[in-house]
Amino acid sequence: MTDYEKFLVDKTQYGKKSGFKPTFIPEKAFDFQKSLIEYGVDTGRCALFEDCGLGKTLQELAIAQNWVEHTNKPVLILEPLAVAAQTIREGEKFGIECHRSNDGNIPSGAKIIITNYEKLHLFDWKEFEGGCICDESSILKNFDGTRKDEITQFMRKLPRRLLGTATAAPNDFIELGTSSEALGQMGYMDMLGRFFKNNQSTSKPRSYRHGGKNYEKEKDKNGWRFKGHAELPFWQWVCSWSRAVRRPSDIGFDNGPFVLPPLIERQHIVQSEKKADGYLFSLPAAGLREQREERRRSIQERCAMVAKLASTKEQFLIGVHLNPEGDLLEEMIPDAIQISGKDSDEAKEERLLAFVSGQARVLVSKSIIVGFGLNMQNCHRVIPFPSHSYEQYYQFIRRSWRFGQTEPVQVDIVASEGELNVLKNLQRKSLQADRMFDNLIKYMNQAMQIDIRENLNTKEKVPSWLKNK
Repeated sequence: MTDYEKFLVDKTQYGKKSGFKPTFIPEKAFDFQKSLIEYGVDTGRCALFEDCGLGKTLQELAIAQNWVEHTNKPVLILEPLAVAAQTIREGEKFGIECHRSNDGNIPSGAKIIITNYEKLHLFDWKEFEGGCICDESSILKNFDGTRKDEITQFMRKLPRRLLGTATAAPNDFIELGTSSEALGQMGYMDMLGRFFKNNQSTSKPRSYRHGGKNYEKEKDKNGWRFKGHAELPFWQWVCSWSRAVRRPSDIGFDNGPFVLPPLIERQHIVQSEKKADGYLFSLPAAGLREQREERRRSIQERCAMVAKLASTKEQFLIGVHLNPEGDLLEEMIPDAIQISGKDSDEAKEERLLAFVSGQARVLVSKSIIVGFGLNMQNCHRVIPFPSHSYEQYYQFIRRSWRFGQTEPVQVDIVASEGELNVLKNLQRKSLQADRMFDNLIKYMNQAMQIDIRENLNTKEKVPSWLKNK
């Protein structure tokens, strides 16, 4: 390849391959899982945007095992709280040896190390030349900027990296740049400059706030949008370093047992006895400040409705946002257990496993604590309090509504009259998330044919008449 051809390849910005052909693929894996394992090992740095229950854990472990066999160096897998134990059990089932560490030390002879995101600061990236895998990587957006930068910096010089999540960018697809930057494909701001523009011609990543009083007006005025020519190249670029799968048929395989049970969503609107100062009636709250005030005013009524819904003998997963909500529900539901931020990691994990095993009937917690990675197919009744975060809502209900669930899943959303705008915003984000996945899948089959090693190696043929002349 000439210097000029290499220059043209670099300009394409398609995902660069740094992998190899796999040497280990579990025999028990489904065909589509084997295909994704091959893709992850071959590319070396990629993201797997797969819906809940499609076997991301198996794929991540198999990819890690290939990295270990190829390099004989340790691989680090980062997990949300309590998911580490679940991953180790999955490894035992498929004959993949992995070890847990929460203190930064690598057990003697261990090659695949699993830890929680919160413990990353105890580890040295130089000890993991095999690679690094971020399970439920969308959780990064729920950390502050310091923690997100810490994870990106940890992975920056590693040749092999993998991100796995079910919700790539549910609120705003330009957040795909966060994943791209962590993988070393293209920087977040570089992506904005290449594919997007805003009316103010600035590089400010967030020109408006979701859920604000003048949200729609500000969105139209300041929001990022595609450049006129850039939408198709953008999705082709995303698909060059990722795979998006909602069901196996998205990538050409038979769905087989991967069929979701019915999802029943119901809304329960309660009236708050306390009204906003100067008002005789409850009106939809405008802006985040008013919505937070409404949430606090209506705690008693909302929790009473939840307690009524959870009065049956079934298991319930209940999602709250405020500590007083969790405390009140724990009082109203005698056999409920609560997980809060003040609990130790060990206590949180113990209670989560008690609920998954069926020892606890009702689990009350914030979605940011229990909403990522855990398999809770034992439960098919979910009650969330709504917020503007569609990602948290989606991940929370997908703990139960996932492939492998045998019962219809009923989701009862409890809100006050003042939170109607929050519900509308969730519906809008749901449509936006569907659009993003539709685009990913639409262009994916085309992108699967893109191979930068063959894009620009065709020799120019000089016509004979020109040679003679």
